[in-house]
Amino acid sequence: MCALGATSYREGLAIQDALVHARAAGETGDWLLYPDHPPVLTAGRSSGADSLLVDRATLERMGVELFEVPRGGDVTWHGPGQLVGYPIVGLDRVGRDLHRYLRLLEETVIRTVGRFGIAGERSDGRTGVWVGERKLASIGVAVRRWVGYHGFALNVCPDLAGFSLIHPCGLKGVRMTSMAELLGPAAPTLAEVREVATQELASALGYEGVTQAPATEARRISVSTVHPSGPDPVLED
Repeated sequence: MCALGATSYREGLAIQDALVHARAAGETGDWLLYPDHPPVLTAGRSSGADSLLVDRATLERMGVELFEVPRGGDVTWHGPGQLVGYPIVGLDRVGRDLHRYLRLLEETVIRTVGRFGIAGERSDGRTGVWVGERKLASIGVAVRRWVGYHGFALNVCPDLAGFSLIHPCGLKGVRMTSMAELLGPAAPTLAEVREVATQELASALGYEGVTQAPATEARRISVSTVHPSGPDPVLED
């Protein structure tokens, strides 16, 4: 596990790319990255032209970047107060079954919020974790050389107004929620949720324990790893 601290989205992509390459080459083990992104919109391979509710000029004036990224899913928002987790995982652990891996990430988030008293659930035909008709967490993954990357974004205590710029995950009329909104004063901190999510993901993947790596190590690998671009990753929404 590696808490990266303040990390631009561009840097987060570079770190993931380097670690995916190193993991596929057998030069490192699995990682779980937790970046703290500034407000940013990311558009996956399933994004529609009408998912964004404002034009790019408006986003520039607001200081919100928009990135097109090689993961499954539609457009979503990341920002302060959201727990963003990027597992860099060799998918041999799930029998190279992409659907199983996606469901494993959903289950990890469901179990995580359940430990704080929230009954998260799946919604038929819609990826992510929901509380009734409100969406609590988004999930979008990509795979390269059977190493999974990207991951989940769990709303712990963000300003939900950021989602007003988009149709979250391309779904019109969907209301986003957060652990803070659902639990009020009893809501946990971002650090507390990060610890529980790490435990739950490690357990789901069959790990007996977790090693905490300094952010400097992930960034060192990112800087030192040089590799050619590979083919488009296999995607799963």
